[in-house]
Amino acid sequence: MFKVYQKYIIKNFLIKFLNISLIFFCLTVIMGVLEEISFFKNLNVNFLFPYFLTILNAPITLFEIFPFIFLITTQFLFYDFFKKDELNLLKKSGLSNTRIIKIIFLLSLAVGIFTVAIYYNFASKLKFHYTSIKNEFSLDNKYLAMVTESGLWIKDEIDGSIFIIKSKYIEDNFLTETVINEFNSDFELIRIIQSKKIDIEKSLWNIHNPTITKENISTVINNKLTLKTNFNYEKINNLFSNISTLNLLELFTLKKDYEKLGYSSDEIIIHLLKLFSMPLFYGVLTILSSIIMINFKKDKSLIFHIIIGILMSVIIYYMNFIFNSLGNNGKIPVYASIFLPILFISIISTMGLIRVNEK
Repeated sequence: MFKVYQKYIIKNFLIKFLNISLIFFCLTVIMGVLEEISFFKNLNVNFLFPYFLTILNAPITLFEIFPFIFLITTQFLFYDFFKKDELNLLKKSGLSNTRIIKIIFLLSLAVGIFTVAIYYNFASKLKFHYTSIKNEFSLDNKYLAMVTESGLWIKDEIDGSIFIIKSKYIEDNFLTETVINEFNSDFELIRIIQSKKIDIEKSLWNIHNPTITKENISTVINNKLTLKTNFNYEKINNLFSNISTLNLLELFTLKKDYEKLGYSSDEIIIHLLKLFSMPLFYGVLTILSSIIMINFKKDKSLIFHIIIGILMSVIIYYMNFIFNSLGNNGKIPVYASIFLPILFISIISTMGLIRVNEK
């Protein structure tokens, strides 16, 4: 059973967390609506449609803001403690600063586990529906690419021809063991192109030593055949980058498919590590925020604390961004890209905890 002071701290933290999350959710919706209205301004859709899409996209955006919501929530919690002189009352009841921070840290871990295990899967599903609906209005909707257990599949339409392309795996800028089925606009088969190596660095593909089958007659070309497409290596890479639409199980499945295809799964590994380390990251941020609040003078204004919170959020965001980019580019190990920022913040927090009870 929780003690009275524990219930009080938990209740106040959760109320502030929900209120601040609601504020950020509303800001996300307002900014998202403006973007969606701009996208649909020349399309014939119901005037409520942009608002509907914004609601679908907002939860996953809020998830990305959660680290800073935890940080700001802790600030507001201690600000109320100072304003009502409740911190001294808690200390007179036998609570030290360390024990108060411990309660907030464990609560952040618990809320963090819930947000990753439950909220993220819900938000990613909404993001998937958002992306699917949005793609229906995109000019690129007829150009599709996906990864399955059997390899890479591409559907392309260009110059009146429809291409269904299946490749076993990607190696550098090359598709290997590829079969290209070309159809006309009535979906009648024109020819089949088979090749063990296709250079896809540019949209004009260079097909090495292809075997072309037309009307059941196969011909081997001991040279290169060029094929105009809407795809190149960069575009295919970008199509696979939106992994926020996948829940945890789908991420693990896609990781296996990428590895079978020969496609780098570093981005997925980083994303999974980021998700699993999120509760710890939330907890470390609440410790850091608590220490900073305890070490500041109690008579500082609310605006001052808000500015400090924003500055801390910006610094932490760019630190994470830099490390994640280095991990994605292979400059540092993927594990280091996730855990080095947490380790850095933890060291700073531990140094602050040494003298926190003296305050």
